[in-house]
Amino acid sequence: MQLKQWFPFLSWPRLSPAMARDEVLAGVTIGLMLLPQGVAYAALAGMPLVTGIYAALLPSLVAVLWGASPRLGVGPTALTSLLIGASLVGMAEPGSAQWVTLAAWMAIMAGAVQWLLGALRSGWLVNLVTSPVLNGFTQAAGILIFLSQLPDLLGLRSSWSALFHDPSLHHFDGLAFCFGAGGLAALLLLKKLAPKLPAAVMVVALCGIISAAVGYAEHDGNIVGHLPAGLPGLAIPAAITMDQFSRLLLPVLMISLVSFLEVASSAQVEHRHTGTRWNENQDLIAQGMAKVVAGLSGSFAISASFSRSAVTLHSGAKTGWATVFAIAMVLVTVLWLTPVLYHVPQAALAAVVVSAVINLIQPRSLRALFRISPIEGGIALTTFVLTLATAPRLYWGVLTGVLLSLCHFLYQRLHPRILEIGEHADGSLRSRGIWDLPAIAPHVLALRMDAEWDFASSAALERYVTQVLQQQPHIQIVYLDAQPINRIDVTGVESFMRLRQSLRKQGICLHIGGLKLPVQAILDKAGALASGPDLQLSRTNAQALLTMRVSCTTK
Repeated sequence: MQLKQWFPFLSWPRLSPAMARDEVLAGVTIGLMLLPQGVAYAALAGMPLVTGIYAALLPSLVAVLWGASPRLGVGPTALTSLLIGASLVGMAEPGSAQWVTLAAWMAIMAGAVQWLLGALRSGWLVNLVTSPVLNGFTQAAGILIFLSQLPDLLGLRSSWSALFHDPSLHHFDGLAFCFGAGGLAALLLLKKLAPKLPAAVMVVALCGIISAAVGYAEHDGNIVGHLPAGLPGLAIPAAITMDQFSRLLLPVLMISLVSFLEVASSAQVEHRHTGTRWNENQDLIAQGMAKVVAGLSGSFAISASFSRSAVTLHSGAKTGWATVFAIAMVLVTVLWLTPVLYHVPQAALAAVVVSAVINLIQPRSLRALFRISPIEGGIALTTFVLTLATAPRLYWGVLTGVLLSLCHFLYQRLHPRILEIGEHADGSLRSRGIWDLPAIAPHVLALRMDAEWDFASSAALERYVTQVLQQQPHIQIVYLDAQPINRIDVTGVESFMRLRQSLRKQGICLHIGGLKLPVQAILDKAGALASGPDLQLSRTNAQALLTMRVSCTTK
């Protein structure tokens, strides 16, 4: 059992002939999707195209062998590739040796961060990025990815500035436009009409055949070109300066975070599908190891693709063997079939990227957030706008969104919901204001705080009680329905004791109902529940109601 914890792949089922057939078929489907996307995402990251294939080999194998979610679609992804490309702008020339070195160190550093978080069992940190923040970021990232691919997609030969100052069709390559726009249309159509077909491979292959037939390369067409055959070696990248290291720190943290959010969104779907519990810490360790291996093999950081994970599930894959077979298919390609990619137009790769990320752009989801919660909708919109405005430094949008979410959370904790309650017709205690209920008794102030009694809420409760007692000096009993209070900390205990002492000096009895045993145990340890005429405890609300109505005063 201990060995399987260190090597999760040992728990995979042994391959039977029937299972092997199904896993091979699923692996072929995954591999056919992984190949063109790997090359396209390498271009998005500013890396040499062959590194997209390298990233789909050993790093992806490590991720699936050591992961807790073996059916994840691991490999290069659009968001991670965008972050890499955007983070290195201004530090080196895209595709240069220095760029590759910096990207490799980013992968190693991000992998070390993820591995450490997994080893320390800190997977819960992913919850700091709320759904609105992720929504705003992914939509902005989708737009940025689309804009980054637009020149290749449209066949733009010059810059946008040149086109603006001299609007003319001579800025465009007509054949590249046909490859890009036609390829995108074909991809979207096939995705809708035949979602199980390997649309990306079909479109890329068709564009490559047409490109070779018309001699597109000979007419200075923008093609993939020669890709080196063979496998990458494992080596520590060349050293970088302390200035470069410091400039990489924030992007590395962002890649670690966004990558794990991609893993989380895909893994949770897989485990819901199988009815198993997700071990987020093991997946953190696996992704960390995979990124380190990617850096050592001269590639870039990988992650989990939601679209490829969905394909893995729908293709009938039952275990991680399907991904192993997909990687084997990529291995065959890098050893013997790279010349086949020579004539593929860059416009076709741009179409593959755009078709993969177009679903990220969903304005309706932002409107839906505003309907549910205007504040959280505003956080999503702020994240969206700042991510676009601060590009290529994309991390500022997410960091601001996380900070706003934490501020919103803290504000809610500092302002807990405190209600005056009365007896409803069904016997329950509910808000007097909402249900228009009379007081339990003329001399009773009955309250409920829907929050934990801790450092954040204690001051609000004491302030509320003090204000009400100043307005209603006839109160003789303060009743607190403690059923919603699940936890109390040291500050809460001190607040309880101050409240009891203050009420005792005013001749008012504190009556607590429904106190939960863990909370009561902590108050008992502090001596806060010492018996006396100023304190009354009831196990249930019904018992408390009976007690308060029988006695007009408890002193």
